[in-house]
Amino acid sequence: MNLTDDLLGETWYWVAWLAWLPLFARSIWRAPWKRLAASEQSNLWLGMIVLLMLVWSLKAGVKPGLALHLLGANIFTLAFGPHLAFVGLSLVVLGVTLNGGAGVFAYGVNALLLAGFSVLVSSQLFRCLSSILPKHFFVYIFVNAFVSSGLVIMSVGLASSVLLGLSGAYSWAFLFEEHFPYYLLLAFSESWLSGMVVTLFVVYRPQWVASFDDSSYLSGK
Repeated sequence: MNLTDDLLGETWYWVAWLAWLPLFARSIWRAPWKRLAASEQSNLWLGMIVLLMLVWSLKAGVKPGLALHLLGANIFTLAFGPHLAFVGLSLVVLGVTLNGGAGVFAYGVNALLLAGFSVLVSSQLFRCLSSILPKHFFVYIFVNAFVSSGLVIMSVGLASSVLLGLSGAYSWAFLFEEHFPYYLLLAFSESWLSGMVVTLFVVYRPQWVASFDDSSYLSGK
């Protein structure tokens, strides 16, 4: 994750920019900005952006574009929905980029992977799992929060590995033997940390989590 400006071919970066810009504009247009009119919600949204900038700065890696760090995308999506999460995570990528943690020209592809793709996977997992599993508090916590967080970061790791393989930046053998397996370990940490944060939110501040509804997950259970 956090690709540099010279890792992929120039075409990949331009295509990423052309894909990210309309998606970002769409989320700007469709995001429920009225929710942030409440100071508590706006402080939470901005606070999560700043916190994730710090978390993403704590990374490990020995080769360009292969740095590993926690993601937090599933928390953001569960708390604010896909559009506000996509905008917020794009701002996280911007902050990391301006701080020198990623390439400026590579911003488009980094935002697509770390913000766009992660939010897409998170929102689709929530939609699919909510339609087939019972609406129960423990199902929400252990499946939507714990399990989905691990699946999201593994999906981002798989997508970034495939992108690096297709572009010829690294060999397929290296990516899937020496790089992608570490996402399995990272997914475990992501699941526990994200799951615990979401649990604290829904227990003490359920109004902070847009996807959680007391009447659906607690009433009559």
